[in-house]
Amino acid sequence: MRFSIQENGFSLIEVIITTLVASIMSLIAIPSFNDVIEQIRARSTIQVIQQTIQLGRNMAISYGSRVTVCPLVENMCSEDWSLGLSVFIDQGEKNQLDANDQLLQQTSPFNENDYIRYNRPAIRFQPDGLASGTNGTLTYCPGKVDSEYAKAVIVNQAGRVRISKKKNITCKL
Repeated sequence: MRFSIQENGFSLIEVIITTLVASIMSLIAIPSFNDVIEQIRARSTIQVIQQTIQLGRNMAISYGSRVTVCPLVENMCSEDWSLGLSVFIDQGEKNQLDANDQLLQQTSPFNENDYIRYNRPAIRFQPDGLASGTNGTLTYCPGKVDSEYAKAVIVNQAGRVRISKKKNITCKL
């Protein structure tokens, strides 16, 4: 009577080599995966910014009132745009959320590692939708001030809001 012993499984050497190859492949993939995440975050954040500003213009026209879009700190417009955007009907003191004003929408704060710059403390839309005096370019840079994934939203005098097609955008002062 002969018994046959069959060995199933992997040897220790095979397991070590497989683990080593998997580790090397993951080390190569992680940096490019971070780039993909940063690119997606930039695209989605700039769309939120554009849509929020566009909402401000639409509400100014719909309500026939001045509407302000800005980051709020203690009900006053701040120049720290990373705090998120607030859209409110601004009937009283300019750039201030008074008792008579109505908060229409507020976004969450943006990623703490991102840089957001605008050349004014607020964007104000007149009842006819014009952004007279508060037009400008809001720049968004994910992770660093000279990110290759930086985006910008342009608000012109007429109140039109669009995403810039420019490639070399920076958030440097």
